[in-house]
Amino acid sequence: MQGGRRRRARWPLARRAVRRRVAADAALLVVAVAFAVPLAWLVLASLDERATLRVRLPAAPTLHNFSAVLTDEITFTPMLNSLLICGGATLLTVGCAALAAYPLSRFRSRFARPYLLTVLFSACLPVTAVMVPVYALFVRVDLIDTRYGTALFLAAAQLPFAVWLTKNFMDGVPAALEEAAWTDGASWFQTLLRIILPLMGPGLSVVAVYTFIMMWGNFFVPFMLLLSPEQLPASVSIFTFFGNYGAIAFGELAAFSVLYSTPVILLYILISKRLGGGFTLGGAVKG
Repeated sequence: MQGGRRRRARWPLARRAVRRRVAADAALLVVAVAFAVPLAWLVLASLDERATLRVRLPAAPTLHNFSAVLTDEITFTPMLNSLLICGGATLLTVGCAALAAYPLSRFRSRFARPYLLTVLFSACLPVTAVMVPVYALFVRVDLIDTRYGTALFLAAAQLPFAVWLTKNFMDGVPAALEEAAWTDGASWFQTLLRIILPLMGPGLSVVAVYTFIMMWGNFFVPFMLLLSPEQLPASVSIFTFFGNYGAIAFGELAAFSVLYSTPVILLYILISKRLGGGFTLGGAVKG
């Protein structure tokens, strides 16, 4: 009798678990479809010469859209500008973040936590709120319509969050390794360059990828600070596919978007092994 009652008591619990699992799977399916449909349209429309906003298989798949956008004016020059601006700004951001994170990670101070909270708060400020004074400043110091000036501002905009991330990764490197290097006569800069940064390679890769992606997709900053068409990056030149009176070249827009996404995908593939590598301290610290 007691065994039968226990089985009957378990049935409602089992049904609730099944319902929750089905609800969770349905929610995940909806999210997956929401991401998959735009990607499917992007790929299919890039192969359809008569593409529209509808997701459909092309009647006659063709590479005409890619050949139409693979020109110096439409793709190659804007992509090169994007690589120069975002690549240089990423290197500058990672380097400055490492130098700023070192004292925050290694030296204890009562001002460290308020400073980090201030840094994190500044990372949440919208760029649009400061663009008017930044534009006036760039005109005053003759940095307007320059790629290096745009790269400097992008690096400064991404630096607060990069410092926060780098500091957290640097905390995972044991201080005993630095003390051993100091005993051998190494300076703090040599310790940072030859010991700490190599050990936190996966963390620096995360910071670099995040910074590069945020800069690569930034439209507003280069749109405001760059005036010459030959200096515009791909994130701004993509608007050349939006014509007057609502006319849009959907096929060419999709083909350009596929090409525009390629560098970010390749960057992730190249460093994906380091992202999962973790800190390889294997035997560096002996108790």
